[in-house]
Amino acid sequence: MHIVIDSNILFAALIKDSSTRKLILEYENLFLFPEIIFEEVEKYKSNLLEKSGMDEKEFDKLLGLILKKVMIIPTEMLNQFYNESEELANKVESPEDQLFFACALAYPSSVIRSNDKKLIKQTKIKIITTQEMISLI
Repeated sequence: MHIVIDSNILFAALIKDSSTRKLILEYENLFLFPEIIFEEVEKYKSNLLEKSGMDEKEFDKLLGLILKKVMIIPTEMLNQFYNESEELANKVESPEDQLFFACALAYPSSVIRSNDKKLIKQTKIKIITTQEMISLI
């Protein structure tokens, strides 16, 4: 089974030393993440730095540690899943999650690690919470 982590989970791990961060860093396998990760982090970096209380050097070091636990999935690989992932994202009124759905579709038996309750409105891809992830590992 592959676990796709969404941006909010990544951001939570970057902002606070919490169970979310610990789960990511201690998980034995790699998580999946669409390559949009780099755009997302850059877009929100100043906000993430402020909320985390870290300086840029500390933040970049933590991000590097987290990225060692992630397999980045190129957008080109996800293109064939565009229509189906768009349909799922529209179904749950969450267009920003389309690439995460595409990632999960690209790797059969994948789940998405998210605390976003609206994502469970679709039944094609299993969504797991922090508590469910704890029980998996």
